Amino acid sequence: MRHNIYIYILITALVSYGIRMLPMVLLRKEIKSPFIRSFLYYVPYVTLAVMTFPAMVEATQSPVAGLLALICGILVAWFHGGLFEVAVVCCAITFVAELFLK
Repeated sequence: MRHNIYIYILITALVSYGIRMLPMVLLRKEIKSPFIRSFLYYVPYVTLAVMTFPAMVEATQSPVAGLLALICGILVAWFHGGLFEVAVVCCAITFVAELFLK
């Protein structure tokens, strides 16, 4: 059976457009529910975390190095470290941990 890639691209485009269009069509009034507003506020952060955290552990040669970097990155962020500081600490911890875990 032969597959037509243009059909797949069209379906992907329609689904992507529908996901963006439906909220504008269905929700014309301001959302007043504090629960729904809070939920919608945190959805991007949760999505990013779900995609990032497994990659941090699996992208290294040793999952322990990735886990150490993750824990140290959380601690730096907890104590008000910026994105750059968190990234530098995570990279350094991963580098050092992989040197010693070989």
